[in-house]
Amino acid sequence: MKHKILALLMVLALALTACGGRTEQAGDEGVIVLRMWVHTNNAFIAGYEAAIAAYEAEHPNVDIQLENFDYELYLQTLQTAMPAGEEADILQLFGTWTSQYYERLAPVPPEVMTVEEAQQTFYAAPIGGFIVNGVLYGMPQEFNMEYGGVLVNKSLYEAAGLTYPPQWQTMDDVLADARALVQTDASGMMTVAGFHFTSADPTAFSFLAGIKQRGGDYWNADRTGFTFNTPEARAQLQWMVDAVNAGVVDPVVFNDETNFVIDAFFQGKVGIGYIGSWAIAEGQANFPDFADEWDYCYLPPFQGDPVFVADSGWGLTVSPNSPHQDIAWDFVKFVTTNPQIATQWNIASGTIPAMPVVAESPEIAAAMPWVPKALEILPYGQYLGNMPDRDLVVYEIIYPHILNTLQGVETVDQALQAIDTEANSTFR
Repeated sequence: MKHKILALLMVLALALTACGGRTEQAGDEGVIVLRMWVHTNNAFIAGYEAAIAAYEAEHPNVDIQLENFDYELYLQTLQTAMPAGEEADILQLFGTWTSQYYERLAPVPPEVMTVEEAQQTFYAAPIGGFIVNGVLYGMPQEFNMEYGGVLVNKSLYEAAGLTYPPQWQTMDDVLADARALVQTDASGMMTVAGFHFTSADPTAFSFLAGIKQRGGDYWNADRTGFTFNTPEARAQLQWMVDAVNAGVVDPVVFNDETNFVIDAFFQGKVGIGYIGSWAIAEGQANFPDFADEWDYCYLPPFQGDPVFVADSGWGLTVSPNSPHQDIAWDFVKFVTTNPQIATQWNIASGTIPAMPVVAESPEIAAAMPWVPKALEILPYGQYLGNMPDRDLVVYEIIYPHILNTLQGVETVDQALQAIDTEANSTFR
């Protein structure tokens, strides 16, 4: 208990120290200082620094001071500072969190952007999270797509005698390639996974996509609860079990804690690695000496149209306590809707654009050739939905139970019943 109290005091101290002094006009020059909080991500920060420089060049009376926090500390700082009204003027927020924070955020003024204008400007999945009860609370910068994208190792493909790039028409084609890519040691332990889909995000989001593609839903009719124990969910989870039984991955050796998909892929231990495109920039930064050729491709749907769900990714919001909300919103709109600035930020951060006009641009195609490959399926993306606690549902309920099932610890029926019960308990 003492440790918990001490940790809480440290977080509070950090938050109040970071917040020391609300925005004010600085000195005799009349420079308006705005503070901006973001989570620590070097690629994202580089994009923000360039955007801030561009805005300040057009507005020499504005000084935007960027502060960043490690992910977990950022969450704690928001939770501590916002109730006290001590948050920064501009807040980077993961769109799916908006439903948890909206009461402490400033609505977007209609003269800046209406809900209807936002829905016409951005893809449905990214903007979905920033709209709560019909009110717009921010603007997205990325399409946080965890469904469908895979890293593919060309060297392993050619060594296995497979056609490269892959010409998949169905998921059976993917599994056929994956079986040929698997390698084991003398003891029979898998050393190279053919199709590593058993990390948290791909496991959870392929499960949800499979439910949708089979004609089901994981929400009840009025979205007041979940319906995970359904024939469509059972069919999708059984497909995942069958894929493991076919030998394309060993979920004991390859999962979120052991041989995480990014690390394992860029260490040459994975033929097909299921992960969002955000992993490309991270893999290149963390494994600069990786010599194998690779590409980023998209999987066929499990069934029917490639309907999938996605989080509303990172975007920008404004504090209601900022004395300069008008300037803060002007900056947010400049960063998120100016095609040139948005393109620069997406290229710097390696993220799929939230705006179709940017995603379809030649600049994005040249810098991130995996984005044009996704253009056909991006319109099928639907917003994940406003959950009481998205991280709890995805990472502490859905993923552990599915991983247990893939590892043979739980049956399909046991997992679905547990997911349904525990996820619905988050509403109480």
